[in-house]
Order: sequence, then structure tokens, then C-alpha cells
Amino acid sequence: MADETGKVRSLASVAGIVAAATLISKIFGLVRQQAIAAAFGVGVAVDAYNYAYVIPGFLLVLLGGINGPFHSAIVSVVAKRDKREAVPLIETMTTLVGGILLLVTIALVIFAHPLIDVVAPGLSETAAGEEIREIAVMQFRIMAPMALLAGLIGIGFGSLNAADMYWLPSISPLFSSVALLGGLGILALSLGEQIIEPQYAMLGGLVLAWGTLLGALLQWLVQVVVQWREGLGTLRLRFDFWRPGVREILNVMGPATFSSGMMQINVYTDLWFASFIPQTASALAYAGLLVQTPLGIISNTLLVPLLPIFSRLAAPEHWDELKQRIRQGLILTGLTMLPLGALMVALATPIVRVVYERYAFDREASEFVAAILMAYGLGMFVYLGRDVIVRVFYALGDGQTPFRVSIANIFLNVLLDYFFIQWFGAPGLVLATMGVNVVSMVALLWLLSGKIGGLPWLEWATPIASLTVLSFGTGMAGWGLYDGLQRLMGDGGFLLSLFQLTVAGGGGLAVFALVVTRMGLSEVDLFVDRLRAKFGKAR
Repeated sequence: MADETGKVRSLASVAGIVAAATLISKIFGLVRQQAIAAAFGVGVAVDAYNYAYVIPGFLLVLLGGINGPFHSAIVSVVAKRDKREAVPLIETMTTLVGGILLLVTIALVIFAHPLIDVVAPGLSETAAGEEIREIAVMQFRIMAPMALLAGLIGIGFGSLNAADMYWLPSISPLFSSVALLGGLGILALSLGEQIIEPQYAMLGGLVLAWGTLLGALLQWLVQVVVQWREGLGTLRLRFDFWRPGVREILNVMGPATFSSGMMQINVYTDLWFASFIPQTASALAYAGLLVQTPLGIISNTLLVPLLPIFSRLAAPEHWDELKQRIRQGLILTGLTMLPLGALMVALATPIVRVVYERYAFDREASEFVAAILMAYGLGMFVYLGRDVIVRVFYALGDGQTPFRVSIANIFLNVLLDYFFIQWFGAPGLVLATMGVNVVSMVALLWLLSGKIGGLPWLEWATPIASLTVLSFGTGMAGWGLYDGLQRLMGDGGFLLSLFQLTVAGGGGLAVFALVVTRMGLSEVDLFVDRLRAKFGKAR
């Protein structure tokens, strides 16, 4: 719907827009998680919340997230049409999707008990588990309308992006964090330090659930107001289901929804096993957010501009250049994820302590979450690297191959979860996911090699192996600096710990940067040139 000048401008600046908005949203998300940790630690209310959130959260991420199937389908079809044709199409899809998801919402409310039992069967085995189960069922029913809101958010997100508007949709998730923080603030003012006492677990669970629902509602409302203002449709019911554009959207939306849903099924599988280990669900959420914050920012910054580049090089005559771009994506992934992952492993305990350890979140909780964070750090590169390869298949018009690989991964994840949780405890669930991502990435690369006439395996593997070894040194340098500062300055309060962690992490990254700039990698030169251009432009 945007004019050609607007499209060119958006392609040149969209990575920066999305990165800035995602950073702000992630910061608010981290503050929200810190507040939850301080109020409830790894206790009953937050454990129940993590089980209750599985299905509503699954739908919100799947249907309403950036690069999700609703967003992708709306953009791919609506962007080709002028506003007069796009508006009835958006209103028809809103009516169709809203009607279906309203029925889904009603079903979630009715079948809350059996659905929680499916998500977390281990809760019914102990008295403590029964309390968590009861709170989770209550929270699940409160958050059930998020199923409807998820679809509406996804359609709004796609409509605004098709009209060359990226900032508001990308930053709108912060409203969810603000709503939940407001609820926790009111609860803290009412109860004071009593908020951490077990008898208030049910009340805390209510606040978490209602705050989450209100946040999703606000996220949709801020989008729909801008849609109305820009003339991109209203909430008018429109039943033009046989319009050609509707069929076109559904043809994209259907396979993309199933393919995206496969990854979320792996998350559910992990939580199914986690229900047999007390406090694991909340620990996974706390550690996961610490990893997803940098992952989300870097993945959006990297993948959003790469997808149109891959698409333009999809024809066979451009495959040599396509292979160079794939290499760039993988090396840039290694440049960012490998050193960050190494520092996550080396400094897991001080990271968790600085971010979360206060009030109800004690030293024991920090050690539990830190072990899981270490496992997450090991898998950061393959998580994002797999996503880069998946985008290549999408650019080549092949959504079936990633879908088939994702189905196979579900069975592999169940198998690895079963064994790894016995061998490694709670961190085994994350290690199992890492194993699945490694197998998935190798399988996709092998299939891609056959699809585009071979890949230069050795040429790509050598720099990634070098970056892996260098990142190990980065982690060791960070750990050594932190240990030295601890011996010199002691184990003090929050500010001292933050200072020690910052110096250790910064020192480790400095070692990485000093060596990697002398490795002669073209991707490093490209990365440095872009940073210089950005800072030069800012000045």
C-alpha cells in the first residue's frame, strides 16, 4: 500500500526501527520479570502462571507475533493492493478470524481443567502440585480471551506493516509489561512484604492473570486506534469470505501457522516434563527471558533485512550470490551469539543474582536458575542459525521442508527430554532443545545443499569453528575477570555486583573483539563498517 519511495526507505531503515522498538519492549519485559521474581520467587503463584500461560501464550506468540503467520500472510497479500481494496479485505479477515477464535476462547474456558492436566500432568501427584493446579486453572480461564486477541493483534500488525508502519506494532508488546507491572505495584502497595507469604499465592495468581489479559487488550487497542486513524479498516462485520484476496491470505496463513506451531509444541513438551520437577517451570521462564532478550533483538535485526535479500536471489542464476548471503547470515550469527552464549555460561550465577535476586528470589533460586541459564547459553548460536536457514527455504518458496523437519523434531525432542531430564535434571530440558536445534540446523543445511547445487561446507565450517574456539576464550576471560574482582573487592551489594559483572562481561567482549578483527573475515569488516556508519550518522 505504501508508495515505492516509502518501500525503499522502509527496506533501508526497517532493521533499525525494529531493533530499537524491540529493545525497548524487551527492557520492559525484563523489568516485568524482575518484578515477578521479587514478588513470588519460584513459588506457587508464578509456577502455576507458567503452566496456565502455555496455551494462551502459545496463541499470542504464534498468531500475534512479529514474523508470525497472520502477520506474514496479511503483509504478503495486502501490500500488493491499494487502500480501497485492502480495507474490505482486512475487515473480512477480522470478522472471519474473530469468529473462529471467539469459539476457541469459549472452548478454552469450558475445558480449562482437562487442558491444564494435559499441559502439566505431574501436578496431580502431590498436595503442593494440587494447589498449583487449582491456581493454574483459574488463571487459564482468565487468560482464555487472549486467543481472540492474538488473532486481532496479528491482523493489525500485518495491516500496519503493509502500510509501511513498523514502530508501533514492534513496540506495542511493552503495553503488556506495563499493565502487569501496574497490577504488581498495586498488590505490593496493598500487602507490603506480606506479598511473599504463601497464603497470598491465590491473590498473586489473580493479579498475574488479569494483568496479562489487560496487557494483551491494550496491545490490540493501541494498534486498532491507529488502523482507524489511517483508514485501514474498522471493527465492522464483513462477510465477503469468497473474495479472491481472502483465499490468497488463507493459502499463506494455513501452512505457515502449522509450521510455526511446531516450535511451540516443543515448548509444551518441555513444560510437560517440567511439571514433574517442582519450580522448574518458573525457572525456565526466568532463564529463558535472559536469553530471549538479546536473541530477540539480534534475530529481528538480522532476519528482517535478510529475508527480502534472500527472496531477490531465489532464481537459479543468482544462487552463487545467495550462498554468499547465507554465509554472511551465519557468520554474523556466530559473531553475536557465540560470545554472548559463552559469557552466559561463564557468568550465569552473577547474571541471575544481579537481575533477579531480591525479596522472594533468594540465593537458592539463583543457583537453580543459573544452571538452566548455562544450558541456554550453549544453544544460542544454533537457535538463531537454524532460523536463518529456515528463511532461505521460505525465500525459495519452500515452506514444506522446514515443516517436515519440524515434525520430526517433535519426536526427537520428546526422546531427548525423557533421557536428558534423568541425566541432567531441569537443565536437561534446555540441553534437549539445543540438541534438537543442532540436528535441525544440520538437516536443513544438508537439504538446502541438495536444493541449490551444493554448499561450501569446509569454507563455512572453518570460520564458525574459529569463532567457537575464540568464544570459549571469551568466556574464560570473563570468568577470570569476575573471579579476580571478587577476590579483590569481595561480594558486596547490588551496585558492586553490577560493576563487577559489567567489567567482566565487557572485558570478555573486548578480548573477543581484539582477536576477531585480526581474523580477516569479510563479515567482521562489514559489521564494523556498519557500526561506524551508524555512529558517524548519529554524530
